[in-house]
Amino acid sequence: MNVLGIESSCDECSASVVLDGKRVMSNVVATQIEIHRPYSGVVPEIASRTHTEWILPVVKRALSDAGVSEREIDGIAVTSRPGLVGSLLVGLSFAKGYAYSLGVPFVGLDHMLAHLYAPQLEHDIEYPFVGLLVSGGHTILCVASGVDDVAVMGTTIDDACGEAFDKVAKHYGFGFPGGVAIDRLARGGDSRAFSFPLPSLHKGDHRYDVSYSGLKTATINQLDQFWNPGYEKSAENIAASFQKAAVEILLSRLEKVVEDTGLKRVVAGGGVAANSHLRERLAARSDLDVRFPSLKLCTDNGAMVAGLGYHYLARGERSGLGENASARVARFRRTYP
Repeated sequence: MNVLGIESSCDECSASVVLDGKRVMSNVVATQIEIHRPYSGVVPEIASRTHTEWILPVVKRALSDAGVSEREIDGIAVTSRPGLVGSLLVGLSFAKGYAYSLGVPFVGLDHMLAHLYAPQLEHDIEYPFVGLLVSGGHTILCVASGVDDVAVMGTTIDDACGEAFDKVAKHYGFGFPGGVAIDRLARGGDSRAFSFPLPSLHKGDHRYDVSYSGLKTATINQLDQFWNPGYEKSAENIAASFQKAAVEILLSRLEKVVEDTGLKRVVAGGGVAANSHLRERLAARSDLDVRFPSLKLCTDNGAMVAGLGYHYLARGERSGLGENASARVARFRRTYP
């Protein structure tokens, strides 16, 4: 089954053709980084308008690269949630119209489940496993028993991990995107220069939850308080120290999930899964079977959407023309005591 996947949840406009949920025939990603760079962040209105200009040529390129005609497409999968509503609506509306014109089914999908599926395009991974989903908008620890059978164990109580990277980078003018800029700077820094605090989260039921607002505040507003004399207050040292603390927060909670579930298989996904320090720390864990997507599949892409969509379409699930976009997904947000 040839599935066309369309992804437009934020600032990447992407389309991909995937065969039988596994073989990536094409994966075209048109990024808006240079458009949003002057603002050091994604401007939603600009993102959605750019998607309207780019989506048709991106889809045509994906079909051409895959060597298939539109009549050889058996179904369409599209991100419908979560994300920037304006951007989502561009991809979703296009998918509806295109599917209708071709007489093929389409299905609207959860963006985060697609990120969790991304490593399966490159690895054979058995269920169940512990999922670590880390992006600019979400930080989720879960147990996956199937492609859409996911139990959320923990999430952020405030900022997402990637959001903290972006805000720290914007404050210090490190560059955009923030995660990439900090990762690059950190390679030339010393993580011992600053001893940033880690959240305790003693109150309430937060065994697997994370928090990044404290680390963000400490890095931006209380730098001198956590500086270790003898080290330079350089951009490289700030980046390295912040990155180390941010990753430690994730790993401390992941350790608890692994301990409590007994699962040794860990699958990572999302933009922050491209972070070199996170990948190095987890790769060093000989007691765990850790699977990362390649760097090109960490960022938003149509291949992960098409791959996941195959499983829905193959079991006969369809979305109607009334399918709508949603900025948030309730299943990935907890209600705290």
